[in-house]
Amino acid sequence: METALTRLTGIRHPIVQTGMGWVAGPRLVSATANAGALGILASATMTADELRHAVREVAARTDAPFGVNLRADATDARERVRIIIDEGVRVASFALAPSRDLIAELKDAGVVVIPSVGARRHAEKVAAWGADAVLVQGGEGGGHTGAVATTVLVPQVVDAVDIPVVAAGGFHDGRGLVAALALGAAGVAMGTRFLLTADSTVPDAVKARYLAATVNDVTVTRAVDGLPHRMLRTDLVSALERHGRARRLALAVRHAAAFRKLSGLTWRSMVRDGLAMKHGKELSWSQVLLAANTPMLLRAAMVEGRTDLGVLASGQVAGVLDDLPSCAELVERVVRDADAVLRGLGAR
Repeated sequence: METALTRLTGIRHPIVQTGMGWVAGPRLVSATANAGALGILASATMTADELRHAVREVAARTDAPFGVNLRADATDARERVRIIIDEGVRVASFALAPSRDLIAELKDAGVVVIPSVGARRHAEKVAAWGADAVLVQGGEGGGHTGAVATTVLVPQVVDAVDIPVVAAGGFHDGRGLVAALALGAAGVAMGTRFLLTADSTVPDAVKARYLAATVNDVTVTRAVDGLPHRMLRTDLVSALERHGRARRLALAVRHAAAFRKLSGLTWRSMVRDGLAMKHGKELSWSQVLLAANTPMLLRAAMVEGRTDLGVLASGQVAGVLDDLPSCAELVERVVRDADAVLRGLGAR
């Protein structure tokens, strides 16, 4: 199935596996790439040296194109861009809009630049700065998310920019791929669906928690770090939403203390990081502490298997998933079912 996305990136199928922190490591990314889709390596939870090692591990596992996801606001963003260029990575994606200079540096080196956005105006900005494509996530998507549904947001962006648009938020099968193409997108990106594969390194107990969830178990809350965050409802989330300010602070301190031991951070550095993440938002002290520890909250679940302490970021599709295919099986199924849907529409 050839689209503007496959022609731009060199992949066989218009499907992207998103760069999920602590989840999108070399094994998942290489399995996705070998299946003909675009695997995106998550670098925000790696040091620069770990990123270089991970890129080389993926390259040793596959000859297919793959990408690396970066945080544009990282203090060492330019060093990471240089790693991408030096190691011959095909695609650079960004969780936040990259600067015009970063886009130019990557494009001059032949790297395809695909920022992720959640609003039309953000897509227009990065397109004007030279981005090659844009990944647009609607409110159904997991993690930090907006309020506009994918079916409303994607056509807005398609009409506003003249670069390929990748639709994200709510996709998991061939019907969704066909729907995205009908909306004008050049492909789909999936996070939760790839998290729930046999190639994902997420602990089995955590995968079981996702598979047991219903659609109503996937919620959006601001209780963790002050931003809309789509995740599975857990005891931690319920407690943060239920308790008053004093109880939330005590709970946050207790969890922050546990994560401080795991991360080796000092209380001073945790508070500093949390304050830096406020960005002018009205956050309580409990949210400041938890915001500083969000990467560790995710790590606790996705690496340690601690569903009691961790955050289980999740798209709404978790409520309709019930199996753990390999990446090869998943991609083949999505493309096969999309072809069947298109043939059925043609027959009508």
